[in-house]
Amino acid sequence: MLLKKLREEVLEANLELVRKGLVLYTFGNASGVDREQGLVVIKPSGVDYDVLKAEDMVVTNLDGKIVEGTLKPSSDLDTHTLLYREFTEIGAVVHTHSEFATSFAQAWLPIPAFGTTHADYFHGPVPVTSPLTDEAINGRYVHETGLAIVARFGGADGIAGGGSKIDPMAVPACLVAGHAPFVWGKNAADAAHNAVVLEAVAKMAYRTLTLKASAEGVSQALLDRHYLRKHGASATYGQG
Repeated sequence: MLLKKLREEVLEANLELVRKGLVLYTFGNASGVDREQGLVVIKPSGVDYDVLKAEDMVVTNLDGKIVEGTLKPSSDLDTHTLLYREFTEIGAVVHTHSEFATSFAQAWLPIPAFGTTHADYFHGPVPVTSPLTDEAINGRYVHETGLAIVARFGGADGIAGGGSKIDPMAVPACLVAGHAPFVWGKNAADAAHNAVVLEAVAKMAYRTLTLKASAEGVSQALLDRHYLRKHGASATYGQG
């Protein structure tokens, strides 16, 4: 069996999404990439999490061609593989329809950086893509979803302004307008962790806006302080 360890890590990431309440039924998927071999491990499409096993994971190349596996890969495969090709530092991708993050995506709104909880994980607002055109939807829809994410991080105008480039390692998530979030990380556990945190900060942002619709984002100084103490070159958080 190819990539046994990575299969186990991807399975665990998928199960973590269930444990944390980010997916219902067979919604959502997680994948991981082996950069040395140029291979991706991804959840099979529509398989119940209760019976999902490591050997059920599907192995493809970075163009989405199946290398090993008897089941159909996730229907979001083309988005995952495009993100791996374009964001070369990431090691895993997670897609959910978690309630609060998806609500922002459906409203075509980015998730503002309102406080330090957000700043600990995302060095700025979590962006939202422009909506897909009818042509994109009726064409290579899943591939076009990935292109919309890459375009937003490359500086394409978002719905709520923007136009500046975004470092995908500093803001490891994107909302697809009218759809739901895609989240990534350095490995499968990290990507799942980021997806859980994304849902938490989306819930807090929703409540902040409910309490005060004109709420402003956290200052750049506080955003930098909290993000860099965990992720900067001279990070001080933790025991490492």
